[in-house]
Amino acid sequence: MIAIIQLTCFIIRNIMAKKTTSINEDIAQVPSFEASMQELEQIVNRLESGELPLEEALNEFEHGVHLARVGQKTLQDAEQRVRILLKEDDNSAPDEFIQEAE
Repeated sequence: MIAIIQLTCFIIRNIMAKKTTSINEDIAQVPSFEASMQELEQIVNRLESGELPLEEALNEFEHGVHLARVGQKTLQDAEQRVRILLKEDDNSAPDEFIQEAE
């Protein structure tokens, strides 16, 4: 059971690369990026505790995946804004923006 919970937590942390068609709509419903990430962290902690019944753990996992996807979309939008701002500055190019390996 602990291995399943650890795998679940790993998936939640790494699921942010996936997208869904409704993410743009979901972003409007989320209070803020920071609040969403805080809630995601709390979900991970509850899952890692191993104390949740299976159905509740699955519901938490599902909500965590949703928050992770919305968070990823928010980060992508922020990165795009930075790229646009850098393009407006003749001394900087968007190519200077360094991405970390996933």
